[in-house]
Amino acid sequence: MAPEAPAVGPSAPVAVSEAPAQTKKKKKKAKVEPLGENPEVAETAPADEEEGRSVRLFGRVFARASADGREDYTRSLSVPSARVGVNATFEYIEAEVTADLSSKNPLKDAFVRIADGDKRLRLYAGQFKAPFLARELESTWGLPLMRRGLVDDYLTETHELGGRRLGLMGEVRLKEFWGLKVSGGLFEGSKDALGQRTSEDAAARVTVRPFKALTVGASSYMAQVLEGTQRHAVAADGTLHLGALELSGEVVTGRLGVGPFTAQLGLVSYTLPLGHEWALQPLAGAEALQLRGELEGRGWAAVGGLNVLFSDSFKAQLQAERALRPGDEAPGTELSLQLATRF
Repeated sequence: MAPEAPAVGPSAPVAVSEAPAQTKKKKKKAKVEPLGENPEVAETAPADEEEGRSVRLFGRVFARASADGREDYTRSLSVPSARVGVNATFEYIEAEVTADLSSKNPLKDAFVRIADGDKRLRLYAGQFKAPFLARELESTWGLPLMRRGLVDDYLTETHELGGRRLGLMGEVRLKEFWGLKVSGGLFEGSKDALGQRTSEDAAARVTVRPFKALTVGASSYMAQVLEGTQRHAVAADGTLHLGALELSGEVVTGRLGVGPFTAQLGLVSYTLPLGHEWALQPLAGAEALQLRGELEGRGWAAVGGLNVLFSDSFKAQLQAERALRPGDEAPGTELSLQLATRF
């Protein structure tokens, strides 16, 4: 006799697996650079996508020890950056305020950014970085070097071309055209020898990505553009990412108050993973500056080092620089160790 078929129907018992529930680990969110540090930060999704709004606190601390051959290798301890800030996003409006507690002028960024629905058009108003020099626009955290270098310092700090300024800037992004991005605006002028504020400066930058690994750009800065520009500069730059290898270069030319100038910058780094979240990053860089005209001079620098990286929140940097800086009578060597963390 054939065995009786098991009952099938609503009343039939159903076998249920008692396998323990798997608890899913939350994926750690990568830290996003503040907009004021890296204007290339693109369309990052807000923390609360349904509401289209978020408030994010961020900060970082750099602690540095250095010994400079120009000062008989006297050791120096400093905190070059202790930055805190807040970013608020509400639909198409973003606002960011950043202060550096280690600076004599603590306010770094304070601006509002408005975008259209497709985020192709943006308008910035407040204090932020003028779109000039790729090295200046690079995030301090993302830049493998401890400092931006003598060319950036000479142009932005000594001769006040670019850097953070009060201004109004428009931006257009066209992803379908090689990721074309065009930025331009008017910015508060610098002070003259009598301490009087000069007329507005103008700055503009264009970048494209012919393919994913390569970004090329050009930028320009014109001082006192409404009164006839006497100080100006143009720059061309490129960055190539080949896996763990990154190469970048930039050339700059223009005219300062002391006469015409040219400058060149280059940097190469390689990120070597070491197990879970750890990595080594050797680097080498070089730059040169030439002054012509009545005041002739030159400066140069060569730097090499090794960075130890942990996740995206800590790094230790050991670097050596041999340089002839503007004003130096002879080249000097500086050794530096820096510890940095951020949240």
